Amino acid sequence: MQINLNPEWQSILLDEIQKPYFQDLMEFVDEEYKNHTCYPPKELIFAAFNYCTFKDVKVVIIGQDPYHGKGEANGLCFSVNDGVRIPPSLRNIFRELSDDLGTIFMPVSGNLEAWAKQGVLLLNASLTVREDNPNSHKHLKWNLFTDDVIQKISEEKEHVVFLLWGNFAHKKGLKIDRNKHLVLESGHPSPMSANQGKWFGNKHFSKTNAYLKQNGIKTIDWISAD
Repeated sequence: MQINLNPEWQSILLDEIQKPYFQDLMEFVDEEYKNHTCYPPKELIFAAFNYCTFKDVKVVIIGQDPYHGKGEANGLCFSVNDGVRIPPSLRNIFRELSDDLGTIFMPVSGNLEAWAKQGVLLLNASLTVREDNPNSHKHLKWNLFTDDVIQKISEEKEHVVFLLWGNFAHKKGLKIDRNKHLVLESGHPSPMSANQGKWFGNKHFSKTNAYLKQNGIKTIDWISAD
């Protein structure tokens, strides 16, 4: 399978993508896409990296796996294609964003490309999934690849904000160097977690921008649609 990955990221991750497990992973994914309906579309599997180069990464948000409904996933965690109904978790993200920034934010789309283009790496732990079968590619070794991505960012960059939402993301971020980076943790924005008081009020969006500004880095326009 051809790896549609930004050349800069290919260079950064060269050792990883040359490992036997990754070659096996690409072959398995190729077979899955031939024999089953999988998401996101094959050309968007690495979209998170192609919208946000390594050089530009300011913020990392970690999700679990892509949306598994028809036409939803676009390769960015928590994000859906234009015209798709905004999922419950993303609605809660937008609600917290609105409350945190003290603004009225009523998005008509759940497409988060505007965040990615500003340096927010929207990284799912698994980059593919079968239709209507959540976590169906969890047994693959995507986790080894995405763990390496997180490690490379932690080791080779400074002053990145990692937003870890929910227990899965907390575990995924255990090895991040917290002396060099800001790690913000909360419950997951899914309705079950959010309704238990583990999500709302975390103020992660304003805290992220305060940290970036403190370190001379351009802040994220969270409500931009451009």
